[in-house]
Amino acid sequence: MSVGIVETKFVHFDTELRLESGRILGPITLAYETYGTLNRDGSNAILVAHAWTGSAHLAGKNSEDDLKPGWWDAIVGPGRLLDTDRYFIVCSNIIGSCYGSTGPASINPKTGKRYNLTFPLITVRDMVRAQQLLIDYLGIRKLLTVLGGSMGGMQALEWSTCYPDRIASAIVLATSGKPSPMAISMNAVARWAIFNDPSWKKGEYRRNPKDGLALARGIGHITFLSEQSMNEKFGRRFSTRDGLFDFFGQFEVERYLSYNGYNFVDRFDANCFLYLAKALDLYDVAWGCESLQEAFTPVQSPIQFFAFTSDWLYPPYQTEEMVKVLEELGKTVEYHLIESTYGHDAFLLEHETFAPHIKSFLNRIESAVGM
Repeated sequence: MSVGIVETKFVHFDTELRLESGRILGPITLAYETYGTLNRDGSNAILVAHAWTGSAHLAGKNSEDDLKPGWWDAIVGPGRLLDTDRYFIVCSNIIGSCYGSTGPASINPKTGKRYNLTFPLITVRDMVRAQQLLIDYLGIRKLLTVLGGSMGGMQALEWSTCYPDRIASAIVLATSGKPSPMAISMNAVARWAIFNDPSWKKGEYRRNPKDGLALARGIGHITFLSEQSMNEKFGRRFSTRDGLFDFFGQFEVERYLSYNGYNFVDRFDANCFLYLAKALDLYDVAWGCESLQEAFTPVQSPIQFFAFTSDWLYPPYQTEEMVKVLEELGKTVEYHLIESTYGHDAFLLEHETFAPHIKSFLNRIESAVGM
């Protein structure tokens, strides 16, 4: 059952955050949505952290006219995995994004103009610092869990390592503790696509540089898929609308990437895309530590990990490296390798493969905290 019509809310913090870079960001606005009701002792709160170009709109629709529900609507609602009759679900838009939280597309109150490239570089850890402001504002002392995939999983790791006393558990899907040179290289090429679009104008554009951003999104989208999923979805089929020997004729997979790339231009800001891509590349759960062992030493709560066999962006061995270190440290950790042909996007598209494991995990956490 769907959560129905939901409202995106906004909270303004007249404060300044010292970022990992040493720069200061403030004031800060965060966009967020909530689902369900916070219980009397605040023990049923779950924070869902979104991925790279996600938003606070996790589930339901913002109006009757919406054509699509929230990005993870299938698992949120009465009787669903994140049961809104049982849990209070929070999803906030990360800083650096363009869906209502402070980012490069926001107006800098000191100048009255968009930040654009004057916006400071941010890290995943900075995103979590801002999230903590929201959790405090909502009156939540301790989260039952932080759940997220990809960049959302990185946020869950940061909660586990930097704010261990604020969470009772974490659930991490399709995530790397430190993106590989391969992952960084794909983002680098995506950046070049935007930089080389004449309309980008070093970030001072009036309209989105559509060709550069569409190409950047197309490059990124390839990393979300897998060879198996491309074969199953497209094969080598040629577009029926174009002649086989037309120089500009396209395979179905080309049409798919073009369609998704140019649709993306209408809903996401190019500078925000660049800043969040940089945050992904910079991510290292051991940032500021001498080793992964030192980084995971503060962990207090159980962590459940999921990796997907066909994910070549953040392949299973990267998750398994973290699991091994946590086990050696005697931490409570659970790992599931899910067979899938969907690639990195499996965590969004195949919830039925991991939902039973998460449900069982949450039941154990609830018992442990006496919920």
